[in-house]
This record gives sequence, C-alpha cells and structure tokens, in this order.
Amino acid sequence: MPPECQLFGTLGCHLCEVAEEELMPLVEHGLLVELVDIAESEALFETYGLRIPVLRRVDTGAELSWPFDTRQVVGFLSG
Repeated sequence: MPPECQLFGTLGCHLCEVAEEELMPLVEHGLLVELVDIAESEALFETYGLRIPVLRRVDTGAELSWPFDTRQVVGFLSG
C-alpha cells in the first residue's frame, strides 16, 4: 500500500492544479493525498510559498518539489 501524502498548494495556483492532475491516476489506484492549503497557515506559507506545489510523504517527511510527473512520483513513493 502506498504511503499517505500531502500536497501543499493554494487556490488559484495553476501549477498546483497540474500537479493534482499528475497525481489523479495514482489516487485512482489507492494513493491517499491530503490537499493542504498553505494560505491557512503563516508557517506553511513561509515554508512553501515560493516552492508550491510540493508533495510530502507523511511517513518519512520526504518532499518532492515541482516539477514532477507520474513516473517520478512512483519512484518517490517506492524509495
């Protein structure tokens, strides 16, 4: 079973929408992804404001920064 992930982004972020589209085939196969809006937290905004979208594994805290494609995400999740 793939690890649970968080996708850091915000509303109106075109790249975040593209990242969500890249993740959809994996979500359809069981990947759990929590969408986290960085605008709701000053600390998250400071950390990720210039880097979004960022995919983060909940189990290890490892992060995959944009740009990424589905193949790269699969490698990230299995590593």
